[in-house]
Amino acid sequence: MDFKDIKKIVELMDEHGLSQFMLEQDETKLELKKGGDVDVAAISQLMASAPAPAAASAAAPATAPAGAAPDPEPSGLPAGTEEITSPMVGTFYTASAPDADAFVKVGDRVSADTTVCIVEAMKVMNEIQAEIAGEIVEILVENGTAVQFGEPLFRVKTS
Repeated sequence: MDFKDIKKIVELMDEHGLSQFMLEQDETKLELKKGGDVDVAAISQLMASAPAPAAASAAAPATAPAGAAPDPEPSGLPAGTEEITSPMVGTFYTASAPDADAFVKVGDRVSADTTVCIVEAMKVMNEIQAEIAGEIVEILVENGTAVQFGEPLFRVKTS
């Protein structure tokens, strides 16, 4: 089982609203959990003690015409720039070994299948591909740093 298989399983978990998945196949055992244990009683108690939301004032000025969709949140990225994010929680490494050259550096051109880093998770070294084409313009994480799922690792100029 490789990283792409695990990524597909995570996507299927999201698609079907699953929070836990376990697979045992030959010598391989994979267990995925999303979120943490939730104390429903504590949340219910907190919600019950929270003040009711205030009603919106009828005299408040409208910020958009009736029926208009809200503006999307700005990404904060320059036009033509995308981020490569961590597909998992783990430790970020710029190279395959401490004495090896970094997979990529600022100014390098990458294609979708270019390996840009390794994220170590549960003692497994997972090679991360760019999945986009362009030029590396910024490396956002230091070598050996812990990263979270979805955390931006690189910025890539795609246009």
